[in-house]
Amino acid sequence: MKRFAVIGLGRFGKKLANDLSLSGAEVIAIDIKRDEIDDIKDQVSLAVRLDSTDEDALRAQSIEKVDAAIVSIGQGRGGFEAAILTVVNLKNIGVKEIFARSESLTGGQVLEAIGANQVIYPEIESAQRWAYKLIAPQVGEKIDFAPGYSLARVVAPESFNDKTVMEIQLRQKYNVNLVAIKRVEEGKEAERVFNVPHPDTKILKGDILMVVGAGGDIASIPEN
Repeated sequence: MKRFAVIGLGRFGKKLANDLSLSGAEVIAIDIKRDEIDDIKDQVSLAVRLDSTDEDALRAQSIEKVDAAIVSIGQGRGGFEAAILTVVNLKNIGVKEIFARSESLTGGQVLEAIGANQVIYPEIESAQRWAYKLIAPQVGEKIDFAPGYSLARVVAPESFNDKTVMEIQLRQKYNVNLVAIKRVEEGKEAERVFNVPHPDTKILKGDILMVVGAGGDIASIPEN
């Protein structure tokens, strides 16, 4: 079982701690405020009220033994300074993986410079996801695997109906590669999957197309 420490139980930290716990992980939830600890104590393995800027307090809870620590301290008044000190303390006591939440790119660069292995930008990332969803509603789940490139689920539009992969020319027209097609056939419960479709494989309206390409190219696939 993986063990995580979530430090800072604001809206993001509390949701993260709860989701990790529901996924079967052992979670130590930490905050300096008693109310936040009381709210989450029944949802995690251990909820501890302590000041994470105190290195000895972290050592007393054996935080160095967790697989990863997530610093999600709110960055309002005094919060950013507390986040910096917490990351330094976690680094000093030997935590293997340190993730830190930041509200700005500049703040994230500072946190990385002092020892965070990765920075989480929930506000920025959420805005980016929504911008893409608004621009390209035909694109469902999207997994970024390299800067600017994604694997995405696209609903086949009416204009693709009953045409072959060769006729649609996804690669030539939209600069994306088709990886698979998923289809729910009428009267059948099981989904049919065409893995690595052939040029003569037909696409029907409503098929889920798994495509790989740059974000802008995927968004250029028509809705209708």
